[in-house]
Amino acid sequence: MIKRVLPAALAALLLAGCSIGPDYLRPEIATPPAWAGQGAPGSAWPATDWWREFHAPGLDEFMQQAQKANFDIAAAVARIRESEAQLKIAGGVLLPTVGASLGAARSHSESTSRVTSNPQASQVGINAYQGAFSASYQLDFWGRYADQVGSAEMAARATGFDKETTALTVEANVANTYFAIAALQDRISVASANLANAEHVLDAFHARLEAGTASALDIAQQESVVTAQRASLPPLIQQLRQNGVALAILVGRLPEEVKVPDSSLNRLALPAVGAGLPSSLLTRRPDVQFAEAQLMAANYDIKAAEASLFPNVALTGQGGMQTIALGALFSPGSLLYSVGASVTQPIFQGGALEGGIELRKARFDELVQNYRKAVTSAFGEVENALAAVELTTRQETEQGSAVDTAQRAYDIAQAQLYGGTVDILTVLNTQRTLFQAQDLLAQVRLSHAQAVVGLFKALGGGWQASA
Repeated sequence: MIKRVLPAALAALLLAGCSIGPDYLRPEIATPPAWAGQGAPGSAWPATDWWREFHAPGLDEFMQQAQKANFDIAAAVARIRESEAQLKIAGGVLLPTVGASLGAARSHSESTSRVTSNPQASQVGINAYQGAFSASYQLDFWGRYADQVGSAEMAARATGFDKETTALTVEANVANTYFAIAALQDRISVASANLANAEHVLDAFHARLEAGTASALDIAQQESVVTAQRASLPPLIQQLRQNGVALAILVGRLPEEVKVPDSSLNRLALPAVGAGLPSSLLTRRPDVQFAEAQLMAANYDIKAAEASLFPNVALTGQGGMQTIALGALFSPGSLLYSVGASVTQPIFQGGALEGGIELRKARFDELVQNYRKAVTSAFGEVENALAAVELTTRQETEQGSAVDTAQRAYDIAQAQLYGGTVDILTVLNTQRTLFQAQDLLAQVRLSHAQAVVGLFKALGGGWQASA
């Protein structure tokens, strides 16, 4: 039997695999020849461990923890396993289905025994033993099942790209949160130092009041400054704690288990980021690759839907042994087998098949627009990130100069205060200006650091699609 069935199966496999329907073509989208923003010279791309370039103490440790324990990354990994299982399920239809059975049964009936010439009714029992193998195979003449497998494969690839996008987003969030904590610690230090200065000035006014060179109004005005600067601390401390909790969640731990790092943006080295060439961006953005994988899966779905209009051909075969005596189960006389083939052609299903094709084509058109949006957004995000880095760099420089100027003005006013040659309004203005300038500088530094992180993220964070 095997010698007769094997050639037929091989011939079926040779005939199978023809595919119909449209082949996938990547939508054409214009690529800018160069970036409008001013990136770092050269065409280098970020490394996969891009955060090390900040030389920030503790950041690398938090990144490692997030990569191992972040909840979103773990969920994305589970989705990859789901899609791989779906691919395995879809691929099963391309192979024959083989089964085996082994059974024994006993039946009885009331009859008259003619062998013994006994006129009395007697009970006759019959034993039956059976062992069989069965096989069936769906011939994929039109490539329907292969296209379904192709769709599942693209869906699996898409979940892999989604995991990379999730990981990149988590890494950027860890860096941004770490820097936000550093900036808040700087702002708290600035607020505490200015509070101490305001209290020293208040002591000076008390001394002048005793000397008769200051009034109670001067004291009250300076006390309002001290009170206002004390009031500025609790909101900053609250934000610091909130960011500490956010960092703990990002690394997959309880807030009590994570110690807020003692850091400062003043010690942070902001790296120059090479923007690479625009023509290579699409292979370095996992979200763009995700959108195209979905598009390719939809194209396979169209091909499979169109193949469903054609006949479905199936081969079946069964062979085994059957006997009423267990000892004779493997004797030649107990051999039985059957083979068959069937062709099923859909004729009328109320437009369901045509509707399925139209549905999948509409889905493909939708995903084309999603892909174009992903590509356009990728280029736009890089341009925005380049502009943000350039402008925040300039802003930090200017704000640093503003702090230096405010500091000189405050030093002069303070010296004149102790010399008794300045009025309270001038002292109040220089205090307020210095505090605001220092606090704004800490915020600008944070914006600059996060702009650099944003550029790393917009460039794909060193990720690259495999060939």
